[in-house]
Amino acid sequence: MSDTITPEFESADDEIHVIPITDFRNADGDFEHRLPPPSAMTNAEEYLQKHPDVHLSDEAIRRLVQGAVEPQQLEGIRVERHRVETGWLMVISYRAYSPMVSLAIENDRLLAEASYAADPHAAGVRKALAMPEPHPEHAVLVHTDAYKDIEESVDRSAKRVLTDNPQEVGERLVERSLMLVPATFKSETGEPADDLTAVDGNCRLAFCYHRIPPVQRGWVDDSLIGDASKKLVALRPSHLMRMSLERRRELVRKVIKAAYGHLNKPRTGSSSDIRARNKWAMALNALTIPVTVIVGYRDDNAQRGMQRFPAGVRSLLLRMNTGGKVFADGAKNAVKAEEIINGLYDEGFLGPEEQARPTRDALIGRGEVAAAMEDLGFNPEFPDLRFALVMQQLTHTSPRFNALVRSKLQTQGNLVLSRRNGPIVELGLRSYSASKSTNSSRTALETGCLWQDLVANSWVVENIDTDTKVDELLARADQRETQAKSLLGALGMISLVMSGHLLAAAGSAEADAGTTIARTSVGQIIKGLLAQEEGRKILADTIKRVRAGKVPRWWDAENQELVEQKADWRGSTYNAMLRSAVRHGWKAKAPGKEKKTAAEQEADKLTVFQEQLGTAVDRLRDLLDLREKNGTTDNLAWAEVEASFAQIDDIAEDLRLISEPKPRNR
Repeated sequence: MSDTITPEFESADDEIHVIPITDFRNADGDFEHRLPPPSAMTNAEEYLQKHPDVHLSDEAIRRLVQGAVEPQQLEGIRVERHRVETGWLMVISYRAYSPMVSLAIENDRLLAEASYAADPHAAGVRKALAMPEPHPEHAVLVHTDAYKDIEESVDRSAKRVLTDNPQEVGERLVERSLMLVPATFKSETGEPADDLTAVDGNCRLAFCYHRIPPVQRGWVDDSLIGDASKKLVALRPSHLMRMSLERRRELVRKVIKAAYGHLNKPRTGSSSDIRARNKWAMALNALTIPVTVIVGYRDDNAQRGMQRFPAGVRSLLLRMNTGGKVFADGAKNAVKAEEIINGLYDEGFLGPEEQARPTRDALIGRGEVAAAMEDLGFNPEFPDLRFALVMQQLTHTSPRFNALVRSKLQTQGNLVLSRRNGPIVELGLRSYSASKSTNSSRTALETGCLWQDLVANSWVVENIDTDTKVDELLARADQRETQAKSLLGALGMISLVMSGHLLAAAGSAEADAGTTIARTSVGQIIKGLLAQEEGRKILADTIKRVRAGKVPRWWDAENQELVEQKADWRGSTYNAMLRSAVRHGWKAKAPGKEKKTAAEQEADKLTVFQEQLGTAVDRLRDLLDLREKNGTTDNLAWAEVEASFAQIDDIAEDLRLISEPKPRNR
């Protein structure tokens, strides 16, 4: 990582002033930064150590007190409570020195290029860090990754946010509080055992570091600097993390001294002098930050202790304002998906501990995935098995399961397929994060990768890891076994989509197919394939072919056999032909060139109706999403929607005339 991360700030000729953050004045009556002595901290440490809502070790308390700008204000400070789903988080708010705080450890919202351990091809590449674990007795996040990987993560995160999300730091103070949490590390190589890390506010903190000019080489740990000839070193987050608490305080003192050494020099009035003075004034303005520190946690179930503390922290962050950060729908779904899995684990939905922990690790896909898959009886070399496991676990249905998932998704109403879809896609794609670009696959899956049978029927994932097992699965599916059809459809869909042969319907698809196609979701296409013998053969053959690194074969209706694709076919061509076959059936001749039976004509009309109805539902969901985004709570006037309700009622009444009665649960 280069020491020069972004272009230096070029200030105007107007002088930037040091902004007061305390009442301390020097002999001339001017504000001056003053690092408090250790004697000013004793009472605050004792107060927090005795407070019933502070659940931290003495060392963790010492770290946060010694990082405070005015530690004496922590004596008697009010400990506030924040409600989260599982209990209460206890927090205190004060102003701290920015170099005494470390950046967030990993930030998936801004690290889209991260690979996940869920991908068997991720060996030897940088992988996303594991989620923190709970401490047995303190409100502390425990990070299990190698310390060097954590250092690399925070440096990379800082580099990215400096480019992606510039902050007005230096000319003005940081005004919005950063959320901090004590952290500890399972490191055996001599690094600091604990830290105080940001969990919200990475961008502001990274720019605070960046506003501190390069420092003398001896002020930071030489082991991370590199070139021995460097006399001045640009501060990196990893430099600070590596330093002891005492050395970090000493660094703050030296920066303050150096800044005033430059600011107290006689003014020359030149532009270069003003720019130099402004650089050090901005360093002092960026040296402090307002913080809210999580210092305790009390679970609603006292017997759970700190087990759900990490989930409580994540729950709080999901509801916080993320400011200007880029947080796309995919990233939101990924965060919510991990919340769901951790919630299922915490509430015992994943089974007894010996089964629950590997299931959780396999589903989240961050660390120890291969071992977790093996513990569950699956071959970890096949990413489609893990993707299918994600689908299976998130298509359960029961009142308690649905209520938990809805709470994590922050949604009301039924847990419909579309609401399950996003988390499944994001967790499932982690099986391919190091192997290939997933952009087109994500687009296809986001049309809807589920079909109702997966929710309506209970099914499990079997270790289908040989061609023979695939053939046996096909034979069972041909016998209309629900379990076999569900698993065949899931594995076949994953293989078709990830190989680029089942995509979202393109505008040119009819031209490619030479006829009309089924413009439905991916899940509905798979449902259509499962209903036909030829479609089931395609699915089974595709699983075997894609696993072997070959392209899927096509069904020759005339000779009734699987054949190689034509040489001029692309993935989009195969997709169009597949969608055409789902709509019209597997025919030797083009569907438009032969007379259809009455039943086929009726089936076509039903398909068109269902496609258009699905489109109408999607448009209504777009409206609901837009209202939620805009914060609209006013109900629509009845005059605006009366005609729509009348049409919906007429459609339902007419459809009931030609359909069987709805099955009743007795």
